[in-house]
Amino acid sequence: MVEFMTGLKRTNYCGDLRMSDVGKKVTIFGWVQRQRDLGQLIFIDLRDRTGIVQLALDDTTDKDVFQKAFAVRSEFVLGVVGTVRERSAKTNKIATGDIEINVEELRVLGESETPPFEIVENCTTGEVTRLKYRYLDLRRPDLQKNMMLRHKIAKSTRDYFDEQGFIEIETPILIKSTPEGARDFLVPSRLHNGSFYALPQSPQMYKQLCMVAGFDKYMQIARCFRDEDLRADRQPEFTQIDLEMSFVDMEDVLSLGEGYIQRVFKDTLNIDIPTPFPRLTYNQVMERYGSDKPDTRFAMELFDLTDIVKDCGFGVFKGAVDGGGSVRGITAKNAVKTYSRKEIDKLTEFVRGIGAKGLAWIRMTDDGIASSFAKFMSEDEMKAILDTAGAEKGDVVMIVADTDNYQVMSTLGALRCEVAKKLDIIGDGYNFLWVVEFPFFEYDKESEAWVAMHHPFTSPTDECLDTLEEDKGKVYAKAYDMVLNGIELSSGSIRITNPDLQKRMFSLLGLRDEEAYQKFGFLTDAFKYGAPPHGGMGIGLDRLVMQMIKAPTLRDVVAFPKVQNASEPMTNAPAGVDDEQLQELGIAVTKEVK
Repeated sequence: MVEFMTGLKRTNYCGDLRMSDVGKKVTIFGWVQRQRDLGQLIFIDLRDRTGIVQLALDDTTDKDVFQKAFAVRSEFVLGVVGTVRERSAKTNKIATGDIEINVEELRVLGESETPPFEIVENCTTGEVTRLKYRYLDLRRPDLQKNMMLRHKIAKSTRDYFDEQGFIEIETPILIKSTPEGARDFLVPSRLHNGSFYALPQSPQMYKQLCMVAGFDKYMQIARCFRDEDLRADRQPEFTQIDLEMSFVDMEDVLSLGEGYIQRVFKDTLNIDIPTPFPRLTYNQVMERYGSDKPDTRFAMELFDLTDIVKDCGFGVFKGAVDGGGSVRGITAKNAVKTYSRKEIDKLTEFVRGIGAKGLAWIRMTDDGIASSFAKFMSEDEMKAILDTAGAEKGDVVMIVADTDNYQVMSTLGALRCEVAKKLDIIGDGYNFLWVVEFPFFEYDKESEAWVAMHHPFTSPTDECLDTLEEDKGKVYAKAYDMVLNGIELSSGSIRITNPDLQKRMFSLLGLRDEEAYQKFGFLTDAFKYGAPPHGGMGIGLDRLVMQMIKAPTLRDVVAFPKVQNASEPMTNAPAGVDDEQLQELGIAVTKEVK
């Protein structure tokens, strides 16, 4: 029978009690982890968010209290009054292992059916089941630790930026739909039938308007929304530590970002992060690592074979070079035993799955060189390849060729990480990196048009201003990304505030004056009234927490996450709505909701 807690007031949390509390009368609340009935002796492990403490009942316990303890089961909610005493059989498996509570009063405040899985750390039950019962999953100690660390990180964030003179300003959730790279989530308006709000992909334009308004240092822990495919480090709704500052240059923003990282790691993990962070240009990271967010915890950098093979007899290599592309590779050290022919075939399928035409290889075995293309090469050409690759006995060289230079580098970038995981050579530290000098434009093959790599308000570098219209591929931006262990943690830029320059950039992006004004007129109008130079960045809070605790996915650091198809198993969202709601909104559903 469920009882009331009238008259009970918590004095302590379960996991906080220690030997110094022996003799103290306490009142605690929590969930039953397990009950052990030893006849005349009952032990109950009671759990709350701070940990577990053992309750003890014996032949000296009031009979009614003992009987209630006999009936409790896992996940019952209890209120307990008792005296802390030293345990006779101590354990170091829990922090309270030196003490127990001699129970004097016990109330069952909530009963529980048998849960669908055991509430323990590192639960092996499938994730779909755990997410369906996420409120139970969140009782697990490992997830509770993650959520509490996230809280501490958010608090440290606010403390740091407050000390730096920032003002936290909330920006709207219901906004106008503007192109920012990903698809918007749209919200129909009942009051303005046929019109839609969008959920913000970021507070980008509002924070720039805060600069025009004279708040020279803005920050916000902001909710953001992007309708894009999910992956391990991406959710449709996420949290961003959003910053903007007036009268600054790129160095000011980067210095502030490094100071923040130092502070939050020290506050929450007591780890000292060295600064300044290494800094590489976009072109450098692509050529060395094949990625604009490289994991630098291991070597295996790309090398270029283009000049060596441009006149070779292997048609795949020569054709790629003749077509304006390149031939590049990576060397997996001491990998020949791991990568048999069969395993290399799997890698070939892997690279084909990400757009490459195939994978050429060399295995440096004890019996000599085995290769997929050696018969087409001269002895001098093979020697030059091996010298450039730094290949020795026991190594495996992997080579990609294509007329699309970006395809070559990005394929090798993905292959580099895949091989490093298989070889287990990825270090365990926190490797930060700034990537700077991004191209302003990138060519989108689907639309066959040049689009902004960051967003259209990013300022081009001063060196490009006189030649913007000559070659879009050579226009660089005052943009910068913070990378941590192969994850893009932050992205930012110095913004355009000159109306004439902004008009030029809109034109280069294919936006007519009328179209640009329709989409962004409220911002460009504001810039006519004294816009200060400004810049900023957004730091992914979810990704930061994920990296700090080394969680495999964002779902481990988000309280109620979505799964791969962007649904939530617990509430079955998204779901259909009734016809009356649709009629009020003037919406007709043409595809049946399943």
